[in-house]
Amino acid sequence: IGLLEELFGQGLAGLRRAVPASPGFYLFFLLSYFAVPAFEFLIFRRLWAVPPSAFMALNRKRVANDVLIGYSGDAYFYAWASARLKMVAAPFGAVKDVSILSAIAGNLSALVLGAVALPLGYELIEPHILRMILWSLGLAMVLPALFLFFSSRVFSLTRRELWFIFWMELARIAFANVAIALAWGFVIPAVPLGIWMFLVAGRQLVSRLPLVPNKDLLFATFAILIIGHDKALSDLMAFTGASTLAMHLLLTASFGVEYLWERKRDWDATG
Repeated sequence: IGLLEELFGQGLAGLRRAVPASPGFYLFFLLSYFAVPAFEFLIFRRLWAVPPSAFMALNRKRVANDVLIGYSGDAYFYAWASARLKMVAAPFGAVKDVSILSAIAGNLSALVLGAVALPLGYELIEPHILRMILWSLGLAMVLPALFLFFSSRVFSLTRRELWFIFWMELARIAFANVAIALAWGFVIPAVPLGIWMFLVAGRQLVSRLPLVPNKDLLFATFAILIIGHDKALSDLMAFTGASTLAMHLLLTASFGVEYLWERKRDWDATG
């Protein structure tokens, strides 16, 4: 219901605007969209040898984290693993470690990208927003430091498994950002790919800032100041956001159909 309200309240305005004609946009948008569940599937495949059905569970996890409460999807996936993966002795520890390392990788990538993007674009940002960004970056540095300092008490997996998860999370962030930059490049080919990558760096930075309100507005304003094309760019950002909502809704509907099918099969089996 929340997805429908958000999509029909604001998202359809984005879908009604200039719809990208290039199939390249949709290909790379989908690659970016499914990067999170795909890379997490590879992680849990190595940790637990999960079956292919885990991919759909990880999509549910991603949608829940995006549209409900943060980490509600992780709680769901823990319950899913506890109920279906009998060979896993303690699924909570692995789910917790993956969530923590995902946050650390996101914060570290924001720090690195901030070091690249801020020196080039700080003059375009209002002073009070810039101060919030710098304070937020400071907080982003504290989180990894705290977890590393208390790592022996926080993490449950082996050091080798933790490093594997960390590098996979960094690869996931890089893959998703490059894919969305390529998707945007197909829509406005006049803008060089390097500029799109710079904007993606700013987007990743803004998404990890806890003290900055209206993150989407800040990023859109920053992007328009960098490359112009204000009407085309605002339409593209609106369409990208609406497409993400539409994919969430489509997957949620498919989850419902899958659930009803499983219940019907169970009823048929019990007579």
